[in-house]
Amino acid sequence: MKEYYIDLGSSTIKVYEYEQELKLIEEHSIYFKNNFDSEKGISPENLKELCSYFEELKTKNNLKYENTHIFVTGIFRNLCYEKKTELIKLFNDKYDLHFNIISHGIENYYLGRAMQNNYNDKKVLIINMGGKTTELVTFKGINIIATENLNIGVADLLNNFAKVNDETSGDTVEDMTSFVNEKIANINFDTDYDCAIFTGGEERFELLTEFNLVPNTLFEDGIHKYMVSLEDYIKGTEKVFYNMTMKDLYRLMPQNPKWMDGARSGAILPLAIFKKANIKWIVPSDLNLINGVINDNK
Repeated sequence: MKEYYIDLGSSTIKVYEYEQELKLIEEHSIYFKNNFDSEKGISPENLKELCSYFEELKTKNNLKYENTHIFVTGIFRNLCYEKKTELIKLFNDKYDLHFNIISHGIENYYLGRAMQNNYNDKKVLIINMGGKTTELVTFKGINIIATENLNIGVADLLNNFAKVNDETSGDTVEDMTSFVNEKIANINFDTDYDCAIFTGGEERFELLTEFNLVPNTLFEDGIHKYMVSLEDYIKGTEKVFYNMTMKDLYRLMPQNPKWMDGARSGAILPLAIFKKANIKWIVPSDLNLINGVINDNK
């Protein structure tokens, strides 16, 4: 039976189809952080757009309770009990679907399952960044040896740097990195990592924006083909900030151009972590928690 897995985060909804292999079939961006209130819920405008999108999805893909699995993360965890219950009831009554808000711990577990590999026995830092939160998982070989949840994501940078999405950024890489450094000043990072893997569509993004990717010689898993040096990651980020316009970025993602609104800000938090953890090589990845869900069910 064909099944559908939906990753619903603070700003992007990713829809996957699974029969014999997992395939991303579409994505849609809604900025749930805008006018969000934990007691009042997501804004009426965003609720209307969310419902409209699921009505379209349900009709187009014949979504049913038994073939559809929704995993909700990020800002939705901050809703009060009553608002969480309202959304669960709405999806159950209107769409016959389960609006499954998962905890940070469960998200970390699925991220770990998605990324589980022996990594040629190397020590690897996994970074999974969302709109409001960021998950860090450390592997040594096949074992998870540490996890950390950060209450900072792309939305925090967008909210604090109003000029970052000018045609060419009016905010600087240096100022935004300093902002993140203050936010993570109390986090202690190891400095002996062999590499970091930056997940959640990063490989696609770096290929589209033509970062200087080279073949991954650190480990072989049949999935992660590329790596980029810290120096070239910085150069690629500066290019996206100062040499590519927002129109250029939107043109690279015609099916969901709003996704690129987080492109510049989304590069900064990992950059601060790379520097603090003395990361020399970054492996971009398109894996996320849904890959972990599939791996866990195999």
